[in-house]
Amino acid sequence: MKREVLFYRKPDGRCPVEEFLDSLPAKAAPKIVWVLNLAEDLERIPARYFCKLVDTNGVWEFRIKLGSNIFRVFAFWDDFRIVLTHGFVKKTQKTPSGQIQMAGNFKKDYFQRKQGGK
Repeated sequence: MKREVLFYRKPDGRCPVEEFLDSLPAKAAPKIVWVLNLAEDLERIPARYFCKLVDTNGVWEFRIKLGSNIFRVFAFWDDFRIVLTHGFVKKTQKTPSGQIQMAGNFKKDYFQRKQGGK
């Protein structure tokens, strides 16, 4: 079965990944979308672009570098689907714990609503 990339939507319908992509400079969004397309097109996603974050209960991140900017898009797995939660521009060596926690909260919300049939 082919892998699918989905965008998480909040209960109010807003989509943090779309909002992130819309906020980026013109050259950045196409590069990020290209990397996300790799996730659907390749059997194995290169580790330089996609890896699991340690001690995060299943939070993964896409890593995209463009010039001196480093972009991160968080995700989690739902069977063969990769659900993207949100993104940010990384400015420090360590990924901020608040960003990881946000991804975990979105994951929890996603599965609660999926289980509840909402």
